[in-house]
Amino acid sequence: MINRRDFLKVAGATACASSLPGLAAVEPSQPNILLVMFDQQFAEAASYRMGTQYIHTPNMDRVAAKGTVYTRAYCSNPLCVPSRTSMFTGQYPTSLEVQDNSDAIELNLTLTGYPKMFPMMGKIFQSAGYETAYFGKWHIPCATGRNDIHGFATAKMGQGAFGQKSDDVQTAKDAAAFLKEEHKSPFLLVASFLNPHNIAEWSRGQALPLGDIGQPPPVDELPPLRKNHAPQKNEPDTMTMMRRSYHSAPMFPVGGYDETKWRQYQWAYYRLIEKVDAQLGVVLDALQASGKEKETLIVMLSDHGDCQGAHGWNQKTVFYEESARVQFVISQPGATHSGTAKRLVNTGVDLIPTLCDYASIAKPATMPGLSVREGEHEPRQYVVASDKMLEGAPLDGRKPNPTGRMVRGQRYKYCVYSEGERRESLVDLENDPGEMVNLAGEPAAHKILTEHRAMLADWCRETHDAFWIPT
Repeated sequence: MINRRDFLKVAGATACASSLPGLAAVEPSQPNILLVMFDQQFAEAASYRMGTQYIHTPNMDRVAAKGTVYTRAYCSNPLCVPSRTSMFTGQYPTSLEVQDNSDAIELNLTLTGYPKMFPMMGKIFQSAGYETAYFGKWHIPCATGRNDIHGFATAKMGQGAFGQKSDDVQTAKDAAAFLKEEHKSPFLLVASFLNPHNIAEWSRGQALPLGDIGQPPPVDELPPLRKNHAPQKNEPDTMTMMRRSYHSAPMFPVGGYDETKWRQYQWAYYRLIEKVDAQLGVVLDALQASGKEKETLIVMLSDHGDCQGAHGWNQKTVFYEESARVQFVISQPGATHSGTAKRLVNTGVDLIPTLCDYASIAKPATMPGLSVREGEHEPRQYVVASDKMLEGAPLDGRKPNPTGRMVRGQRYKYCVYSEGERRESLVDLENDPGEMVNLAGEPAAHKILTEHRAMLADWCRETHDAFWIPT
């Protein structure tokens, strides 16, 4: 097996030889691209998915009504830095060795040569003649202030441990101002919003960085407790251990939550989504006023989700649907169909190939992802995500920090972890969408379990990932 260092050398040589110099020139028919990103929004947490009884997101609904909603889109890692680094390089977090927020701080693409190996999104489009602009949260541990590396000619990037320096109101104003300008070439504009990430501060009783949302209403007006609030039956030891660790840590103070508090958490989460939806409206109104709406491809997505009490978890990092499955919508009049698509998507590696496809730009040869432009055609049988769980409180004298891999197949989800006696889970998402029962130990499910182990083994070989897989 090729080791990771040799793989990076090969990838770098291939990218340098074949990616940027071979990009096609901009043609008049190429669309503008507006990429709208939210932070910590679960795929279903919008009124176009769950109705308006508890949440109202008219601007997200505007985009979804005219576009394709991918209902089986997953992030490459359910945490900010690895997910964002993946999306803007088109590489798996495991290939970049960016598995959590702390690891990524040590990665400096400017010094290590990664930009030559894995050219970033802005650079790809800039080299193809696009005007490029980025406003809002960045949270990628490299290239801030280095337009020659990230490729966004106009950039106001919020950085910091959790991106608090971002301001959603200012991000919307900056994006709207850019849309009002005259552009001689097609543009790639990224508007990267921070919310609903402020739910992390809300859960800790802290002041919300982007403004208050008021007090929760009476109990009978709160959203109901999630149906999958209880722990998964026969869950892997890692999940039991990490829930205990998280619930004992000040950063995740939900161990003492009762049903009412969890319902208030959901209420607050929806208010934060509505808050950022209003800023999306500012951007969409500016696009409409510019007269460029018909010639602009809108891509709307989030970097990861939030558990909202599913299986007793808040925030992200885990592979449950609420954390790992994300909003992903593509919309352009005449270019996309209106409705839903069940194609499996890994937003980390598929985003850049998809944008390149719509822009008639050849994707760099080193990118493993696929364009989703084919619509309902399903070119893959599974997608894979990775994680490295955030440190919680110490248990038995040490801080657990396990890693894991997730295989999302056509019907089942398989997860395996680096620690514990019972390390695997297998869930039938068709009959058990709430992931309440782990089938990995059931004799009747052994064939399916073996098939998913083989899928992960194939992926590990293809991506040079040395993760341990049971046999």
